[in-house]
Amino acid sequence: MSPLHIFVQKCRLFDIMNGKYIQIRRHVLKELTFEQLNRFREGFESDPHARAANAAMAKTELADLAYLPMKAARLMGDFTVEVKTKGITAQEKSGRCWMFAAMNILREVAAEKLGVEQFEFSENYLAFYDKLEKTNNFLEMIIESAGEKLDSHIMEHLLNFGFGDGGYWEQAVGLIRKYGLVPKYVMPESYQSSHTDKFMTLLNNTVRRYAAELRNMKAEGSDRDALEEAKEQMMAAVYKAECIVFGEPVNNFDFEYRDKDGGYHADYGLTPGEFYDKYVGEDLDRFVTVMNAPTEKMETGKYYVFHNMCCQAGMDLHALNLTAEEMEELALAQLKDGVPVWFGCDSGAFGDRKAGVWDPDSFAYSELLGGLDWNMEKKERLDYKQSGATHAMILVGVNLDRDGCPDRWKIENSWGKEVGREGYFVASEKYFREYVYEVIIDRKYLDDEQRALLETEPIRLEPWEA
Repeated sequence: MSPLHIFVQKCRLFDIMNGKYIQIRRHVLKELTFEQLNRFREGFESDPHARAANAAMAKTELADLAYLPMKAARLMGDFTVEVKTKGITAQEKSGRCWMFAAMNILREVAAEKLGVEQFEFSENYLAFYDKLEKTNNFLEMIIESAGEKLDSHIMEHLLNFGFGDGGYWEQAVGLIRKYGLVPKYVMPESYQSSHTDKFMTLLNNTVRRYAAELRNMKAEGSDRDALEEAKEQMMAAVYKAECIVFGEPVNNFDFEYRDKDGGYHADYGLTPGEFYDKYVGEDLDRFVTVMNAPTEKMETGKYYVFHNMCCQAGMDLHALNLTAEEMEELALAQLKDGVPVWFGCDSGAFGDRKAGVWDPDSFAYSELLGGLDWNMEKKERLDYKQSGATHAMILVGVNLDRDGCPDRWKIENSWGKEVGREGYFVASEKYFREYVYEVIIDRKYLDDEQRALLETEPIRLEPWEA
């Protein structure tokens, strides 16, 4: 066997998870045979249900075929506990759900103080700074790890994933603390702020080029001060591009409005920070992230901390990892006190956008696909990357059955009024237990044991582990 042939027969892969090189020899991997393919063909052709399903799918969306409306109908009643909110918002084609959810909770506080029926914060304003902070954080992490090899854990993590619109509650809190908030009319949406995919692709391409420049400078002997000076020029270019795309954020503004009784009010020369302090003023430190992530790396009953590309530089994210039962009890307690609950879930799992339903029992995907089975326990789904938190919304209601146990949850989404029940969705109890991964809870609802966990030294996760 020639050296070239040996090279072709072997493929060296880098295992990011454990940092070890592994060898996969292609000649020991079994190929599909035509005998197997013939058996597979006979199995399909002899199954009338499979052939009928094939015909149905030729012209129909798979999710629509799998949807079981009579199963979903059992979720369409009212709710024992319900928090009335000030209306539905629309994130459009952007990944700012986490930010919309956070501001929609604070909107309720502001609307009450202002005495108005409707109110909305400017999501564009806060998102402008979110992208700027993510860029700065990414470049700081590059500078910090500039001497690392390209195939190191941290460089693989930074360069493979980049950053997008997504984020966490604690990230929203950090942005609000630093930049305040403004009413929506002060910095309204632009087309680009509602359709961010192309700009985020270009921004990620740009910061990867910046990463190469900074690493090359480091390799040529530049010190930290020189790298930071270069980074400032890079940040100035990104700031200018963001102003072109989203508009320039305000430093101060005049706030004029009429209350629900028709009274006129004016407050002149406010900064965004002053506006937040005066018209919201919530102590955001009282809220904690409670997650249910029973993974190989995270035990329940532990307190965790991590830093990733969604953070601001110098900021970490914290979470209590509790059982699904504990997480649910805390969410229920907060709702009963009339306070909405920010939560993160897997919105791609068993959902119908038009009907506004999330429920595993309302979809017959496996039966439709000839018995294809991808069911896993929650721990396995997380460990094997089958599922994860992909969307954030707020819980605004829950229905309790005859035994006082939750059987469905009311959700305020940020996908506009054209979907669901005028923008509101419902999730079954089964969906909540299986596909809700985190909630934001006021500390006062924690029990003594849970509160004590917050006083322990948090277990630090690496960026690629969280």
